[in-house]
Amino acid sequence: MADDDNEAFRDAMRGVRPLPRRANRPAEPRARPAARFARAETSAVLRDSLAPPADASMLESGDALEFARPGISRDVLRKLRRGQFALQAEIDLHGLGREAARHALREFVADAVTSGLRCVRVIHGKGRRSGSLGPVIKRVVDQWLRRMEPVVAFVSARPVDGGTGAVYVLLARHADRRD
Repeated sequence: MADDDNEAFRDAMRGVRPLPRRANRPAEPRARPAARFARAETSAVLRDSLAPPADASMLESGDALEFARPGISRDVLRKLRRGQFALQAEIDLHGLGREAARHALREFVADAVTSGLRCVRVIHGKGRRSGSLGPVIKRVVDQWLRRMEPVVAFVSARPVDGGTGAVYVLLARHADRRD
């Protein structure tokens, strides 16, 4: 350091005293983190499985899903059913409660549309562990996808891709979308 810098430092430090020394106290033990959300999700899954059906048309775990908006040709639906569209993304909703699954699915479809994807797979499971009320997530995924504007069609997947525990979802092309 230059002499001017040393002198300026000494002037700035004039009258400064060191802090008194304190004995370091051990930190108080932290509370162990509780897995609040994992417990909440487990409770939600249980509640969903015991809740009355959303509608009378209950799906069985082996029932195939199929939906197409008006104007979608049979050829397009047949190609989708045969898995002839390249799958560009997928989401697995196994084990999620109804609200968590809805949020995840909406976000997934929105991201897929933003990314310009055309065909995606949604794995909802067959609902074999859902008890006597049947497949909870499968039933609500069927309802939700029908209400999503960018979804032009969906069908249950081929056995190699999850069978009746998943659906292929065809999304509108950029030109098809109404903003």
